[in-house]
Amino acid sequence: MRKRRHSFARGLAISLIVFAALVFASTALFRGVSAKSGEAQTELVRGAVKRAAVTCFAVEGAYPSTLDYLKQNYGLIYDEDSYAVRYDAFASNILPEIQVTERGAQE
Repeated sequence: MRKRRHSFARGLAISLIVFAALVFASTALFRGVSAKSGEAQTELVRGAVKRAAVTCFAVEGAYPSTLDYLKQNYGLIYDEDSYAVRYDAFASNILPEIQVTERGAQE
């Protein structure tokens, strides 16, 4: 009888340890996937800004000097509450520097 009680307790302890390990691994995996998804979204916004700027250059022969010009004339739309876009135009014939960061993201 005692042997059976010890084996049950040991089996329960092992099950709890395995369950805790699975929960920990699942949480770590979810965080990793979320981080990759956030990076992909940021890159999509950067690509959209770059495509709009290149389209403007192809149509007008010059890169726009402001991001607002792309929004007003080339239909650029992105979630401004979630992403901050830095658009630095040096000259009208040089592709502007485009940096996109996720708002609230810790670096």
